[in-house]
Order: sequence, then structure tokens, then C-alpha cells
Amino acid sequence: QVQLVESGGGLVQSGGSLRLSCAASGRTFSNYAVGWFRQAPEKEREFVARISWSGGSTYYADSVKGRFTISRDNAKNTVYLQMNSLKPEDTAVYYCAARRGAGLMTVPTEYDYWGQGTQVTVSS
Repeated sequence: QVQLVESGGGLVQSGGSLRLSCAASGRTFSNYAVGWFRQAPEKEREFVARISWSGGSTYYADSVKGRFTISRDNAKNTVYLQMNSLKPEDTAVYYCAARRGAGLMTVPTEYDYWGQGTQVTVSS
């Protein structure tokens, strides 16, 4: 079992930055790939970014490529999502998720463990 807790959300103006954290506890976190997803009101949950268990491989949705950076510190059991140049359309609840294995992992059903989410609101 892996427990995930997101933090770092908040209210920011358009063009601003936030860094989200996903802290894990439980099983050896370094064995798990981690993804970030987001869900806006009345929309489906969508893929944002994914990082491999080692941190050596990352993958981004086109909508955030060049603005967001996913990274991890396995010594701290934490994955980060640095979000720059934020836009109002980035407003959503952001979730981190984890699973063992490799692959693109852009679909929510591919993940076994989820955090409770953190709200990000970008004002125009």
C-alpha cells in the first residue's frame, strides 16, 4: 500500500508559478512511477505529467509542455510538479498517482494509488 498526499496548491495570478508536492509513505516509493493529473469542474480527469521510478524518464501533456516540470527526490519520498507561466485554464484540482512498472501511463485507470488532490486556481 502507498499513501500519497499532495500539497502546494493555491491561488495565483496568470503568469505566476506554483510548486506542487506529492509526499508518499508506505511501500518503497522508489519502485513506483508517479503521474500528475488534474480535473476541472464538469470535466474529465486529464493527464498532466509522468515520471519514471528512477526519474530518468518524463512525459508531459502538450498543454503543459515547456511550462511544467516534474521531478522526484526518492530520498525524501516526494515528487514535485513545478508549474510556471500559469494560465486560467490550468485551474483544477491536481492529483498525484502511483503505480509500479513502466510506460507512458497517461490514463487514470493505469494507476493504483491516488492522493486526495490539491486545488490550483489561476486568476486572469
